[in-house]
Amino acid sequence: MSNPAVDVLVIGGGPGGLVAAEGFARRGLRTLLCEEHDTIGTPVHCTGILSIESFDEFDLPAASRLNALSGARFVSPSGITVGYTTPSPLATVIDRADFDLALADRVRAAGVIIRSGLRVSNVETTATHAIAVAGDELLRARLIVLACGANYTFQRRLGLGFPRAYLHTAQREVPAEHACDVELHFGRTVAADGFAWAVPVVRGEKRFARIGVMTSDDAPRSYARMLARIGARWGVADDGQLPRQKVLPLGTIDRTFGERLLVVGDAAGLVKPTTGGGIYYSVMSGALAAEIGGDALQRDRLDADTLSRYERAWRAQLDEEFDAQHALRSIVSRMTDVEIDALFELAQTDGILPIVRKTIRFNRHRDLIHALFTHPPARRLFFRTLAG
Repeated sequence: MSNPAVDVLVIGGGPGGLVAAEGFARRGLRTLLCEEHDTIGTPVHCTGILSIESFDEFDLPAASRLNALSGARFVSPSGITVGYTTPSPLATVIDRADFDLALADRVRAAGVIIRSGLRVSNVETTATHAIAVAGDELLRARLIVLACGANYTFQRRLGLGFPRAYLHTAQREVPAEHACDVELHFGRTVAADGFAWAVPVVRGEKRFARIGVMTSDDAPRSYARMLARIGARWGVADDGQLPRQKVLPLGTIDRTFGERLLVVGDAAGLVKPTTGGGIYYSVMSGALAAEIGGDALQRDRLDADTLSRYERAWRAQLDEEFDAQHALRSIVSRMTDVEIDALFELAQTDGILPIVRKTIRFNRHRDLIHALFTHPPARRLFFRTLAG
């Protein structure tokens, strides 16, 4: 393609797209980012929890950090509770809108052109050109990066496939009288095939709770049940407002690269199968896309074979992690509420908490899952679930 307007067109202004755009621009590449919403960072769809080490690992904006998290209560369907506290905080709550806006400021400072309120409706990539239709404009680039979240229209058109599974989420941040520990509630009667959560949020002197669910069932109804379960203890009132909903991918798409094309973050299905968390993986994949795509642009080698290095790179870091998380999910999603209660009873009495303390990592669950699968009482319970 002759004389493209930019070297890189990034579609989507979430963390993955922003990190990718900054990485390309700092390599001296002309970069344009299109965001369909009028303002970067809104609307907020996620719970907004990041591991402490993520900020140093990727030089993320620390000013968006709110309160640190070091304690959690896990609650079974019948109300059996297992508490866990780490010696030091593993994660922190962020103000997601401020986080994205701070990233956007850095992206602009690096030389990226950001166009908000501009929705891309079509993408075409071939061996010789990359074109996107946005409104009545035709945008030309040498490389396109899809960072458009859990919307798989382009992936379908380009033959990249779909995530293997989905859940539905619903969440709101609401005023709370008390800032309790994180709570995670499990059970088919709570949130089928997923779980429900309440996360404390501290903004100055004010207290809030981010209450949400991920489920295969009716997400707003599951949200209402969760609100009823915790409302009195957290001092949260039901004001009748509906939660914000979204689709959550629980598996990667078939292919995250193509001719003059890379796919990052939720758009690639790079989300934790266990918890649905995606910010860390979005940032990781955005950084890898900039590194590998930037090298390909500088060598003017933008064929699919060359860009396949990107997928090999993220798979080298995440494949075993995803396999372990999917294995655990496939068992837990089959468990009845009675079996989940039995797992909680086991955690109270038979050595599971020491395993958790030894193997817990916020972004990496593989070691913990492997330890649970090899713990004889837990293994027997899992096998009974599979046999049933």
